[in-house]
Amino acid sequence: MRIVALAGGIGGARFLRGLREVVGPQDEITVIGNTGDDIHLFGLKVCPDLDTVMYTLGGGIHEEQGWGRADETWSIKAEMKEYGVGPEWFGLGDRDFATHLVRSQMLTAGYTLSQVTEALCVRWKPGVRLLPMSDDRVETHVRITDQDGTRAIHFQEYWVRLHAAVAAEAIIPVGADTAKPAPGVLEAIAAADVILFPPSNPVVSIGTILAVPGIRAAVAAAAAPVVGLSPIIGGAPVRGMADKVLAAVGVEATAEAVALDYGSALLDGWLVDTADEASVAAVEAGGIACRAVPLLMTDLTATGEMARAALALAEQVRA
Repeated sequence: MRIVALAGGIGGARFLRGLREVVGPQDEITVIGNTGDDIHLFGLKVCPDLDTVMYTLGGGIHEEQGWGRADETWSIKAEMKEYGVGPEWFGLGDRDFATHLVRSQMLTAGYTLSQVTEALCVRWKPGVRLLPMSDDRVETHVRITDQDGTRAIHFQEYWVRLHAAVAAEAIIPVGADTAKPAPGVLEAIAAADVILFPPSNPVVSIGTILAVPGIRAAVAAAAAPVVGLSPIIGGAPVRGMADKVLAAVGVEATAEAVALDYGSALLDGWLVDTADEASVAAVEAGGIACRAVPLLMTDLTATGEMARAALALAEQVRA
């Protein structure tokens, strides 16, 4: 079985860990990772979502945070602060710095982001094929209005520095309209037996991937069933502040609304949590098969069961 998953950072990575546990050794998982969160800091190219998937599946993630490296130290950050060089609000640990140094050196030498990601994965052995959505530069920006007026800021500043405390007025994936899918992305989608949308942010993770010309159309045209898992439980995001960016695109923060925003042209199946069982009928009325199952990733076993449910629903809609 050839499985393709579109994934953001923490939620996507943790789901993929469960998925990897329940598929057979002969099955292939290709992950198309969001690069809209990418940012240049201290002269380095930082790819938060790609790295979170790589570290999580490779056994190097800081489990409590869900991002960054385990057993991290912060000497470089402390020294940068002494020099008065920021930003201080974005934490890069010493071990994490090494990844960004290697990536940036390779990019400067002329390698593409796809080639660099493949090289980094040689060390981490994530057990999946990890592809960036594009080799071209795409950065998600957020339009806000505060005491400094109306302006667009990088998503990382909005999310990490401001903690989404200011209302998001618009989400702009800068560069996405002229980006091209990375090599292998469209081919993987076309050859897939199942396509999954993990419980990643539907606007700034999966939505940004789909904003790259050709990817949404490829998913919609794929012969494989497309099944998503709701990142919203009981009207609130399981993790993070997805409700803030959903509001910016006019979508209510409910499992039903997110499914209908993706639409039946894209989704064949949708899993909601048992807390949202009442929304099943409305989702199915929108032309999307829907089931209610536990969707809290409390441990690897629970996450594996979520993956099993998604694959089972894919088989049901295929039939």
